[in-house]
Amino acid sequence: MKTIYLGLGSNIGDRRALLEDALHRIAAAGITITKRSTVIETEPAYVLNQPRFLNMVIEAKTTLMPRALLRTLQRIERDMGRRKIVDKGPRCIDIDILFYGDVVMCTKDLTIPHASLHERRFVLEPLNEIAPRLVHPVLRKPVSELARL
Repeated sequence: MKTIYLGLGSNIGDRRALLEDALHRIAAAGITITKRSTVIETEPAYVLNQPRFLNMVIEAKTTLMPRALLRTLQRIERDMGRRKIVDKGPRCIDIDILFYGDVVMCTKDLTIPHASLHERRFVLEPLNEIAPRLVHPVLRKPVSELARL
């Protein structure tokens, strides 16, 4: 089993209930959640004219390979009503693969570690809460250091 870290966010509808629903669906897909961060409220990034987000990070274990994990998470998002109308726009649920073990990969549809996680307070703050010693395999810095930047 691989240890993975996922970032979850929601900014429309009952945000907290949607995060809980996503966690339930992730577990139902055979992904074992081992840690979960506190839920934080954050300002939107990139597209600023939209509601505030609730964000969290989870640590989990999976036997799914990276692309299969991506397909599973995208299916969960679609089943929950996620529609990509505006890139980085409002969404009922967003589930991002942040880390997949120490895998480093970059394809057209999947980059691991997540390409901009080190720039996002809404990811770094909850990630630092549950995995401060986790080392970014490309930047070679622990999350605790990245969270201070």
